[in-house]
Amino acid sequence: MSVDLRWAWAEIDLDAIGHNVETIRRRVAPSALWAVVKANGYGHGAIGVARAAMDAGAEGLCVALVQEGVELRRAGIDAPILLLSEPPPELAATIIEHRLTPAVYQRRFLDALVAERPTGLPVHLLVDTGMQRVGAHPHAAVSMATAIEQRAPELRLAGVFTHLAVADDAAAANVSFTEEQLATFAKVIEQLGDVPLVHAANSAGALAHPASRLSMVRVGIAMYGISPGDGVSELCADLRPALELRARVAFVKQVRAGSRISYGLRHRFGEDTTVATIPIGYADGVPRRLWATGGAVLIGGRRCPIVGVVTMDQLMVDCGDVDVRVGDDVTLIGRQDDAVVTAEEWGRRLDTIGYEIVCGISGRVPRVPRRSING
Repeated sequence: MSVDLRWAWAEIDLDAIGHNVETIRRRVAPSALWAVVKANGYGHGAIGVARAAMDAGAEGLCVALVQEGVELRRAGIDAPILLLSEPPPELAATIIEHRLTPAVYQRRFLDALVAERPTGLPVHLLVDTGMQRVGAHPHAAVSMATAIEQRAPELRLAGVFTHLAVADDAAAANVSFTEEQLATFAKVIEQLGDVPLVHAANSAGALAHPASRLSMVRVGIAMYGISPGDGVSELCADLRPALELRARVAFVKQVRAGSRISYGLRHRFGEDTTVATIPIGYADGVPRRLWATGGAVLIGGRRCPIVGVVTMDQLMVDCGDVDVRVGDDVTLIGRQDDAVVTAEEWGRRLDTIGYEIVCGISGRVPRVPRRSING
């Protein structure tokens, strides 16, 4: 969808992506950096982000779904692409056709891959060291690695990895849990011997836990300039947010004190004021209850509170004495002059995380790539 067809869009700063990749690469060196571009690049547009990340020195890409990897291949991206968990066995042929690198941890999936008769297909063994989501138990890791080796020359063990559960939390108990995960993983690696790629660090691990960096790190949310969590936010100061959610004022009206607005008429105006309608709503990823938790947009460099329930396609804001007109710029996430609203702010107001905010921006919102004014 062209931005010309809608007065609501997301601007994606590809220079910010490049800056963030370069910044994190310097911090984690000599570990390699692989860029996580699942969920449409965390809502930023996977193809553009992938290219910017590779240009900035990322050595590979990570996705969640086979289809996400296929879309990257069809866009002409030739980098290694790791699937972070096992897909259904029925997709084995598609994985091989598009040269994707699957995570493995169940023998039935290994059998499905071998049945398609690949030659030297690289796979990464996922070990569950405490996340308890997916992966081979540490006690079963050696037997799984042996099962992979026994399926040569169709398969080859190219990597072993785990996922950290609380790397973003600086509380002592959670730091200890991360250390326990890494110790468990180290014992597995010691038993397996030489494996080309060994990785444990997500964004939080890469930033806050040097021991987790190993031969490579998988960087997702930090690459987009968003903190992985409050416990590591101070380590993100030199990263740049890459997404701005913007719109234009579609309608302006004067309202009287005592009148109410939007579905349920839940907001009552305490005084006469000016209200602007913005053509973006919860179908676009602006949570319906953001109005009730202090959500605001920026117009003319000033914060204007959202008033009344956010509707499917529109929301309303109280502009007070701001001189506002139809067509004026509105920033929902991003900066105007000295004022700023971040994805992390939305997350705090909604008792969630910045990840969910940017991933929740729907496909109805055009993504418009741009380059930073300052390069």
